[in-house]
Amino acid sequence: MEIFLKTEDEIELMRRANQLVGKTLGELAKHIKPGVTTAALDKIAEAFIHDHGATPTFKNFPNPYGAPFPASICTSVNDVVVHGIPSNKTVLREGDIISIDCGTLLNGYNGDSSYTFPVGEVSEEVGQLLKTTKEALFKGIEQAVAGKHVGDIGAAVQEYCEAKGYGVVREVTGHGIGRKMHEDPPVPNYGRKGSGELLRNSMCLAIEPMITMGTSRIWLAPDRWAIRTRDQKPAAHYELSVVVRRGKAEILSSFDEIENPS
Repeated sequence: MEIFLKTEDEIELMRRANQLVGKTLGELAKHIKPGVTTAALDKIAEAFIHDHGATPTFKNFPNPYGAPFPASICTSVNDVVVHGIPSNKTVLREGDIISIDCGTLLNGYNGDSSYTFPVGEVSEEVGQLLKTTKEALFKGIEQAVAGKHVGDIGAAVQEYCEAKGYGVVREVTGHGIGRKMHEDPPVPNYGRKGSGELLRNSMCLAIEPMITMGTSRIWLAPDRWAIRTRDQKPAAHYELSVVVRRGKAEILSSFDEIENPS
């Protein structure tokens, strides 16, 4: 396992890339409503990222099956956990949820964040799934401090969500981040306290709970990208990039542009 500790100058560059991701998600939030296609959201995101001097990291990103990702953002609707491909055929409807995962490459460093948006009014049950998943993200981030272990992050997410009856996806994880979008170490959303890689000051991690309403079992769609729940129940996905620090993690990306637009 090759883990890159970042300098303060590198962290500043990563902060800028991640702030752009937050701004991109904030821009998309203005357009999420019934009748909008996920392809339209992708076009907005790609233009916004390019207009700010960056490159969409996901565009043409390869998977193990040799299929490059064809879009600039992942748009995962309802039972799609992650990696949904934007399409003109996918039209948002009242009561849907859509997880948008966004990555930017700016000045040689990556930003990565995801947010699950309600489309119009959602059911109370779905609203609780979103609330719990976002809360679990911050439970995980609380553990991202020097001297703890990767397993402490996963255990915090797992315990919080499973105690409320939700499923925790195991096959897809968070990750280190830096010059590459996916660096070591993997950051699972389950685990044992005190286990796994030791967390060291200035490690950069993307922490991203993927939580399901029902079973945690998933399947890969025929497009070789979208990951769906086996029982077709909805899933939520929230992600922020952080720097491991002594005492308290530093969050590089932000949900402020989404939740508190100016």
